[in-house]
Amino acid sequence: MNVNSSTPPIRAIAYIALFAAVFVVLSWVSVPLGFTPVPVTLQTLALLLAGSMIGGGYAFLSIALVLALTALGLPLLHGSGGISVFVGPTGGFVWMFPVTAFVVGKLVHRIKGSGPVSILLLTAVMAFADALLYLTGIPWFAHAAGTSLAEAFSLACVPFIPGDLIKIGAAVTVTVTVRKLNLMPRLSALDQVVPLD
Repeated sequence: MNVNSSTPPIRAIAYIALFAAVFVVLSWVSVPLGFTPVPVTLQTLALLLAGSMIGGGYAFLSIALVLALTALGLPLLHGSGGISVFVGPTGGFVWMFPVTAFVVGKLVHRIKGSGPVSILLLTAVMAFADALLYLTGIPWFAHAAGTSLAEAFSLACVPFIPGDLIKIGAAVTVTVTVRKLNLMPRLSALDQVVPLD
């Protein structure tokens, strides 16, 4: 999807709002596991898609918008809202959401094409971005839940690795498909007005 030089910034706002909505909808897919307060959700998939589709700056704003509204009390993250979302056991993951989307966008848009090498690079980038969630998620989980880092790792990371791999694979597949169909919503002209990416 090409954006010509006369396209108003409203297009950027539309993309930000669209992927904020996608993030909210996918966050409602939440499956509690019982043995850990961290549920299985599709939030990671939303972060990866936002970054790969609209770039780092716009993806960051999109996710940050949802988090700001959540902090104000709107139940946007799997039906929850308020400051408790940010200070509870899963808060460390939530803080990193906008950063993850930003990193995906900045790195994915540097990878050109849709061939085997590009697919491997896209997969590596998305796996790296996904790992960033655990960088803050595990230590905060250990703090909030009063557990050791090793126990936090076993409760808040290990059970989610298979699902993360599936979501990464899905995000890469969508990204490659959109590229092949030349539907990538590039915001190059808007970047000249609001240089976020």
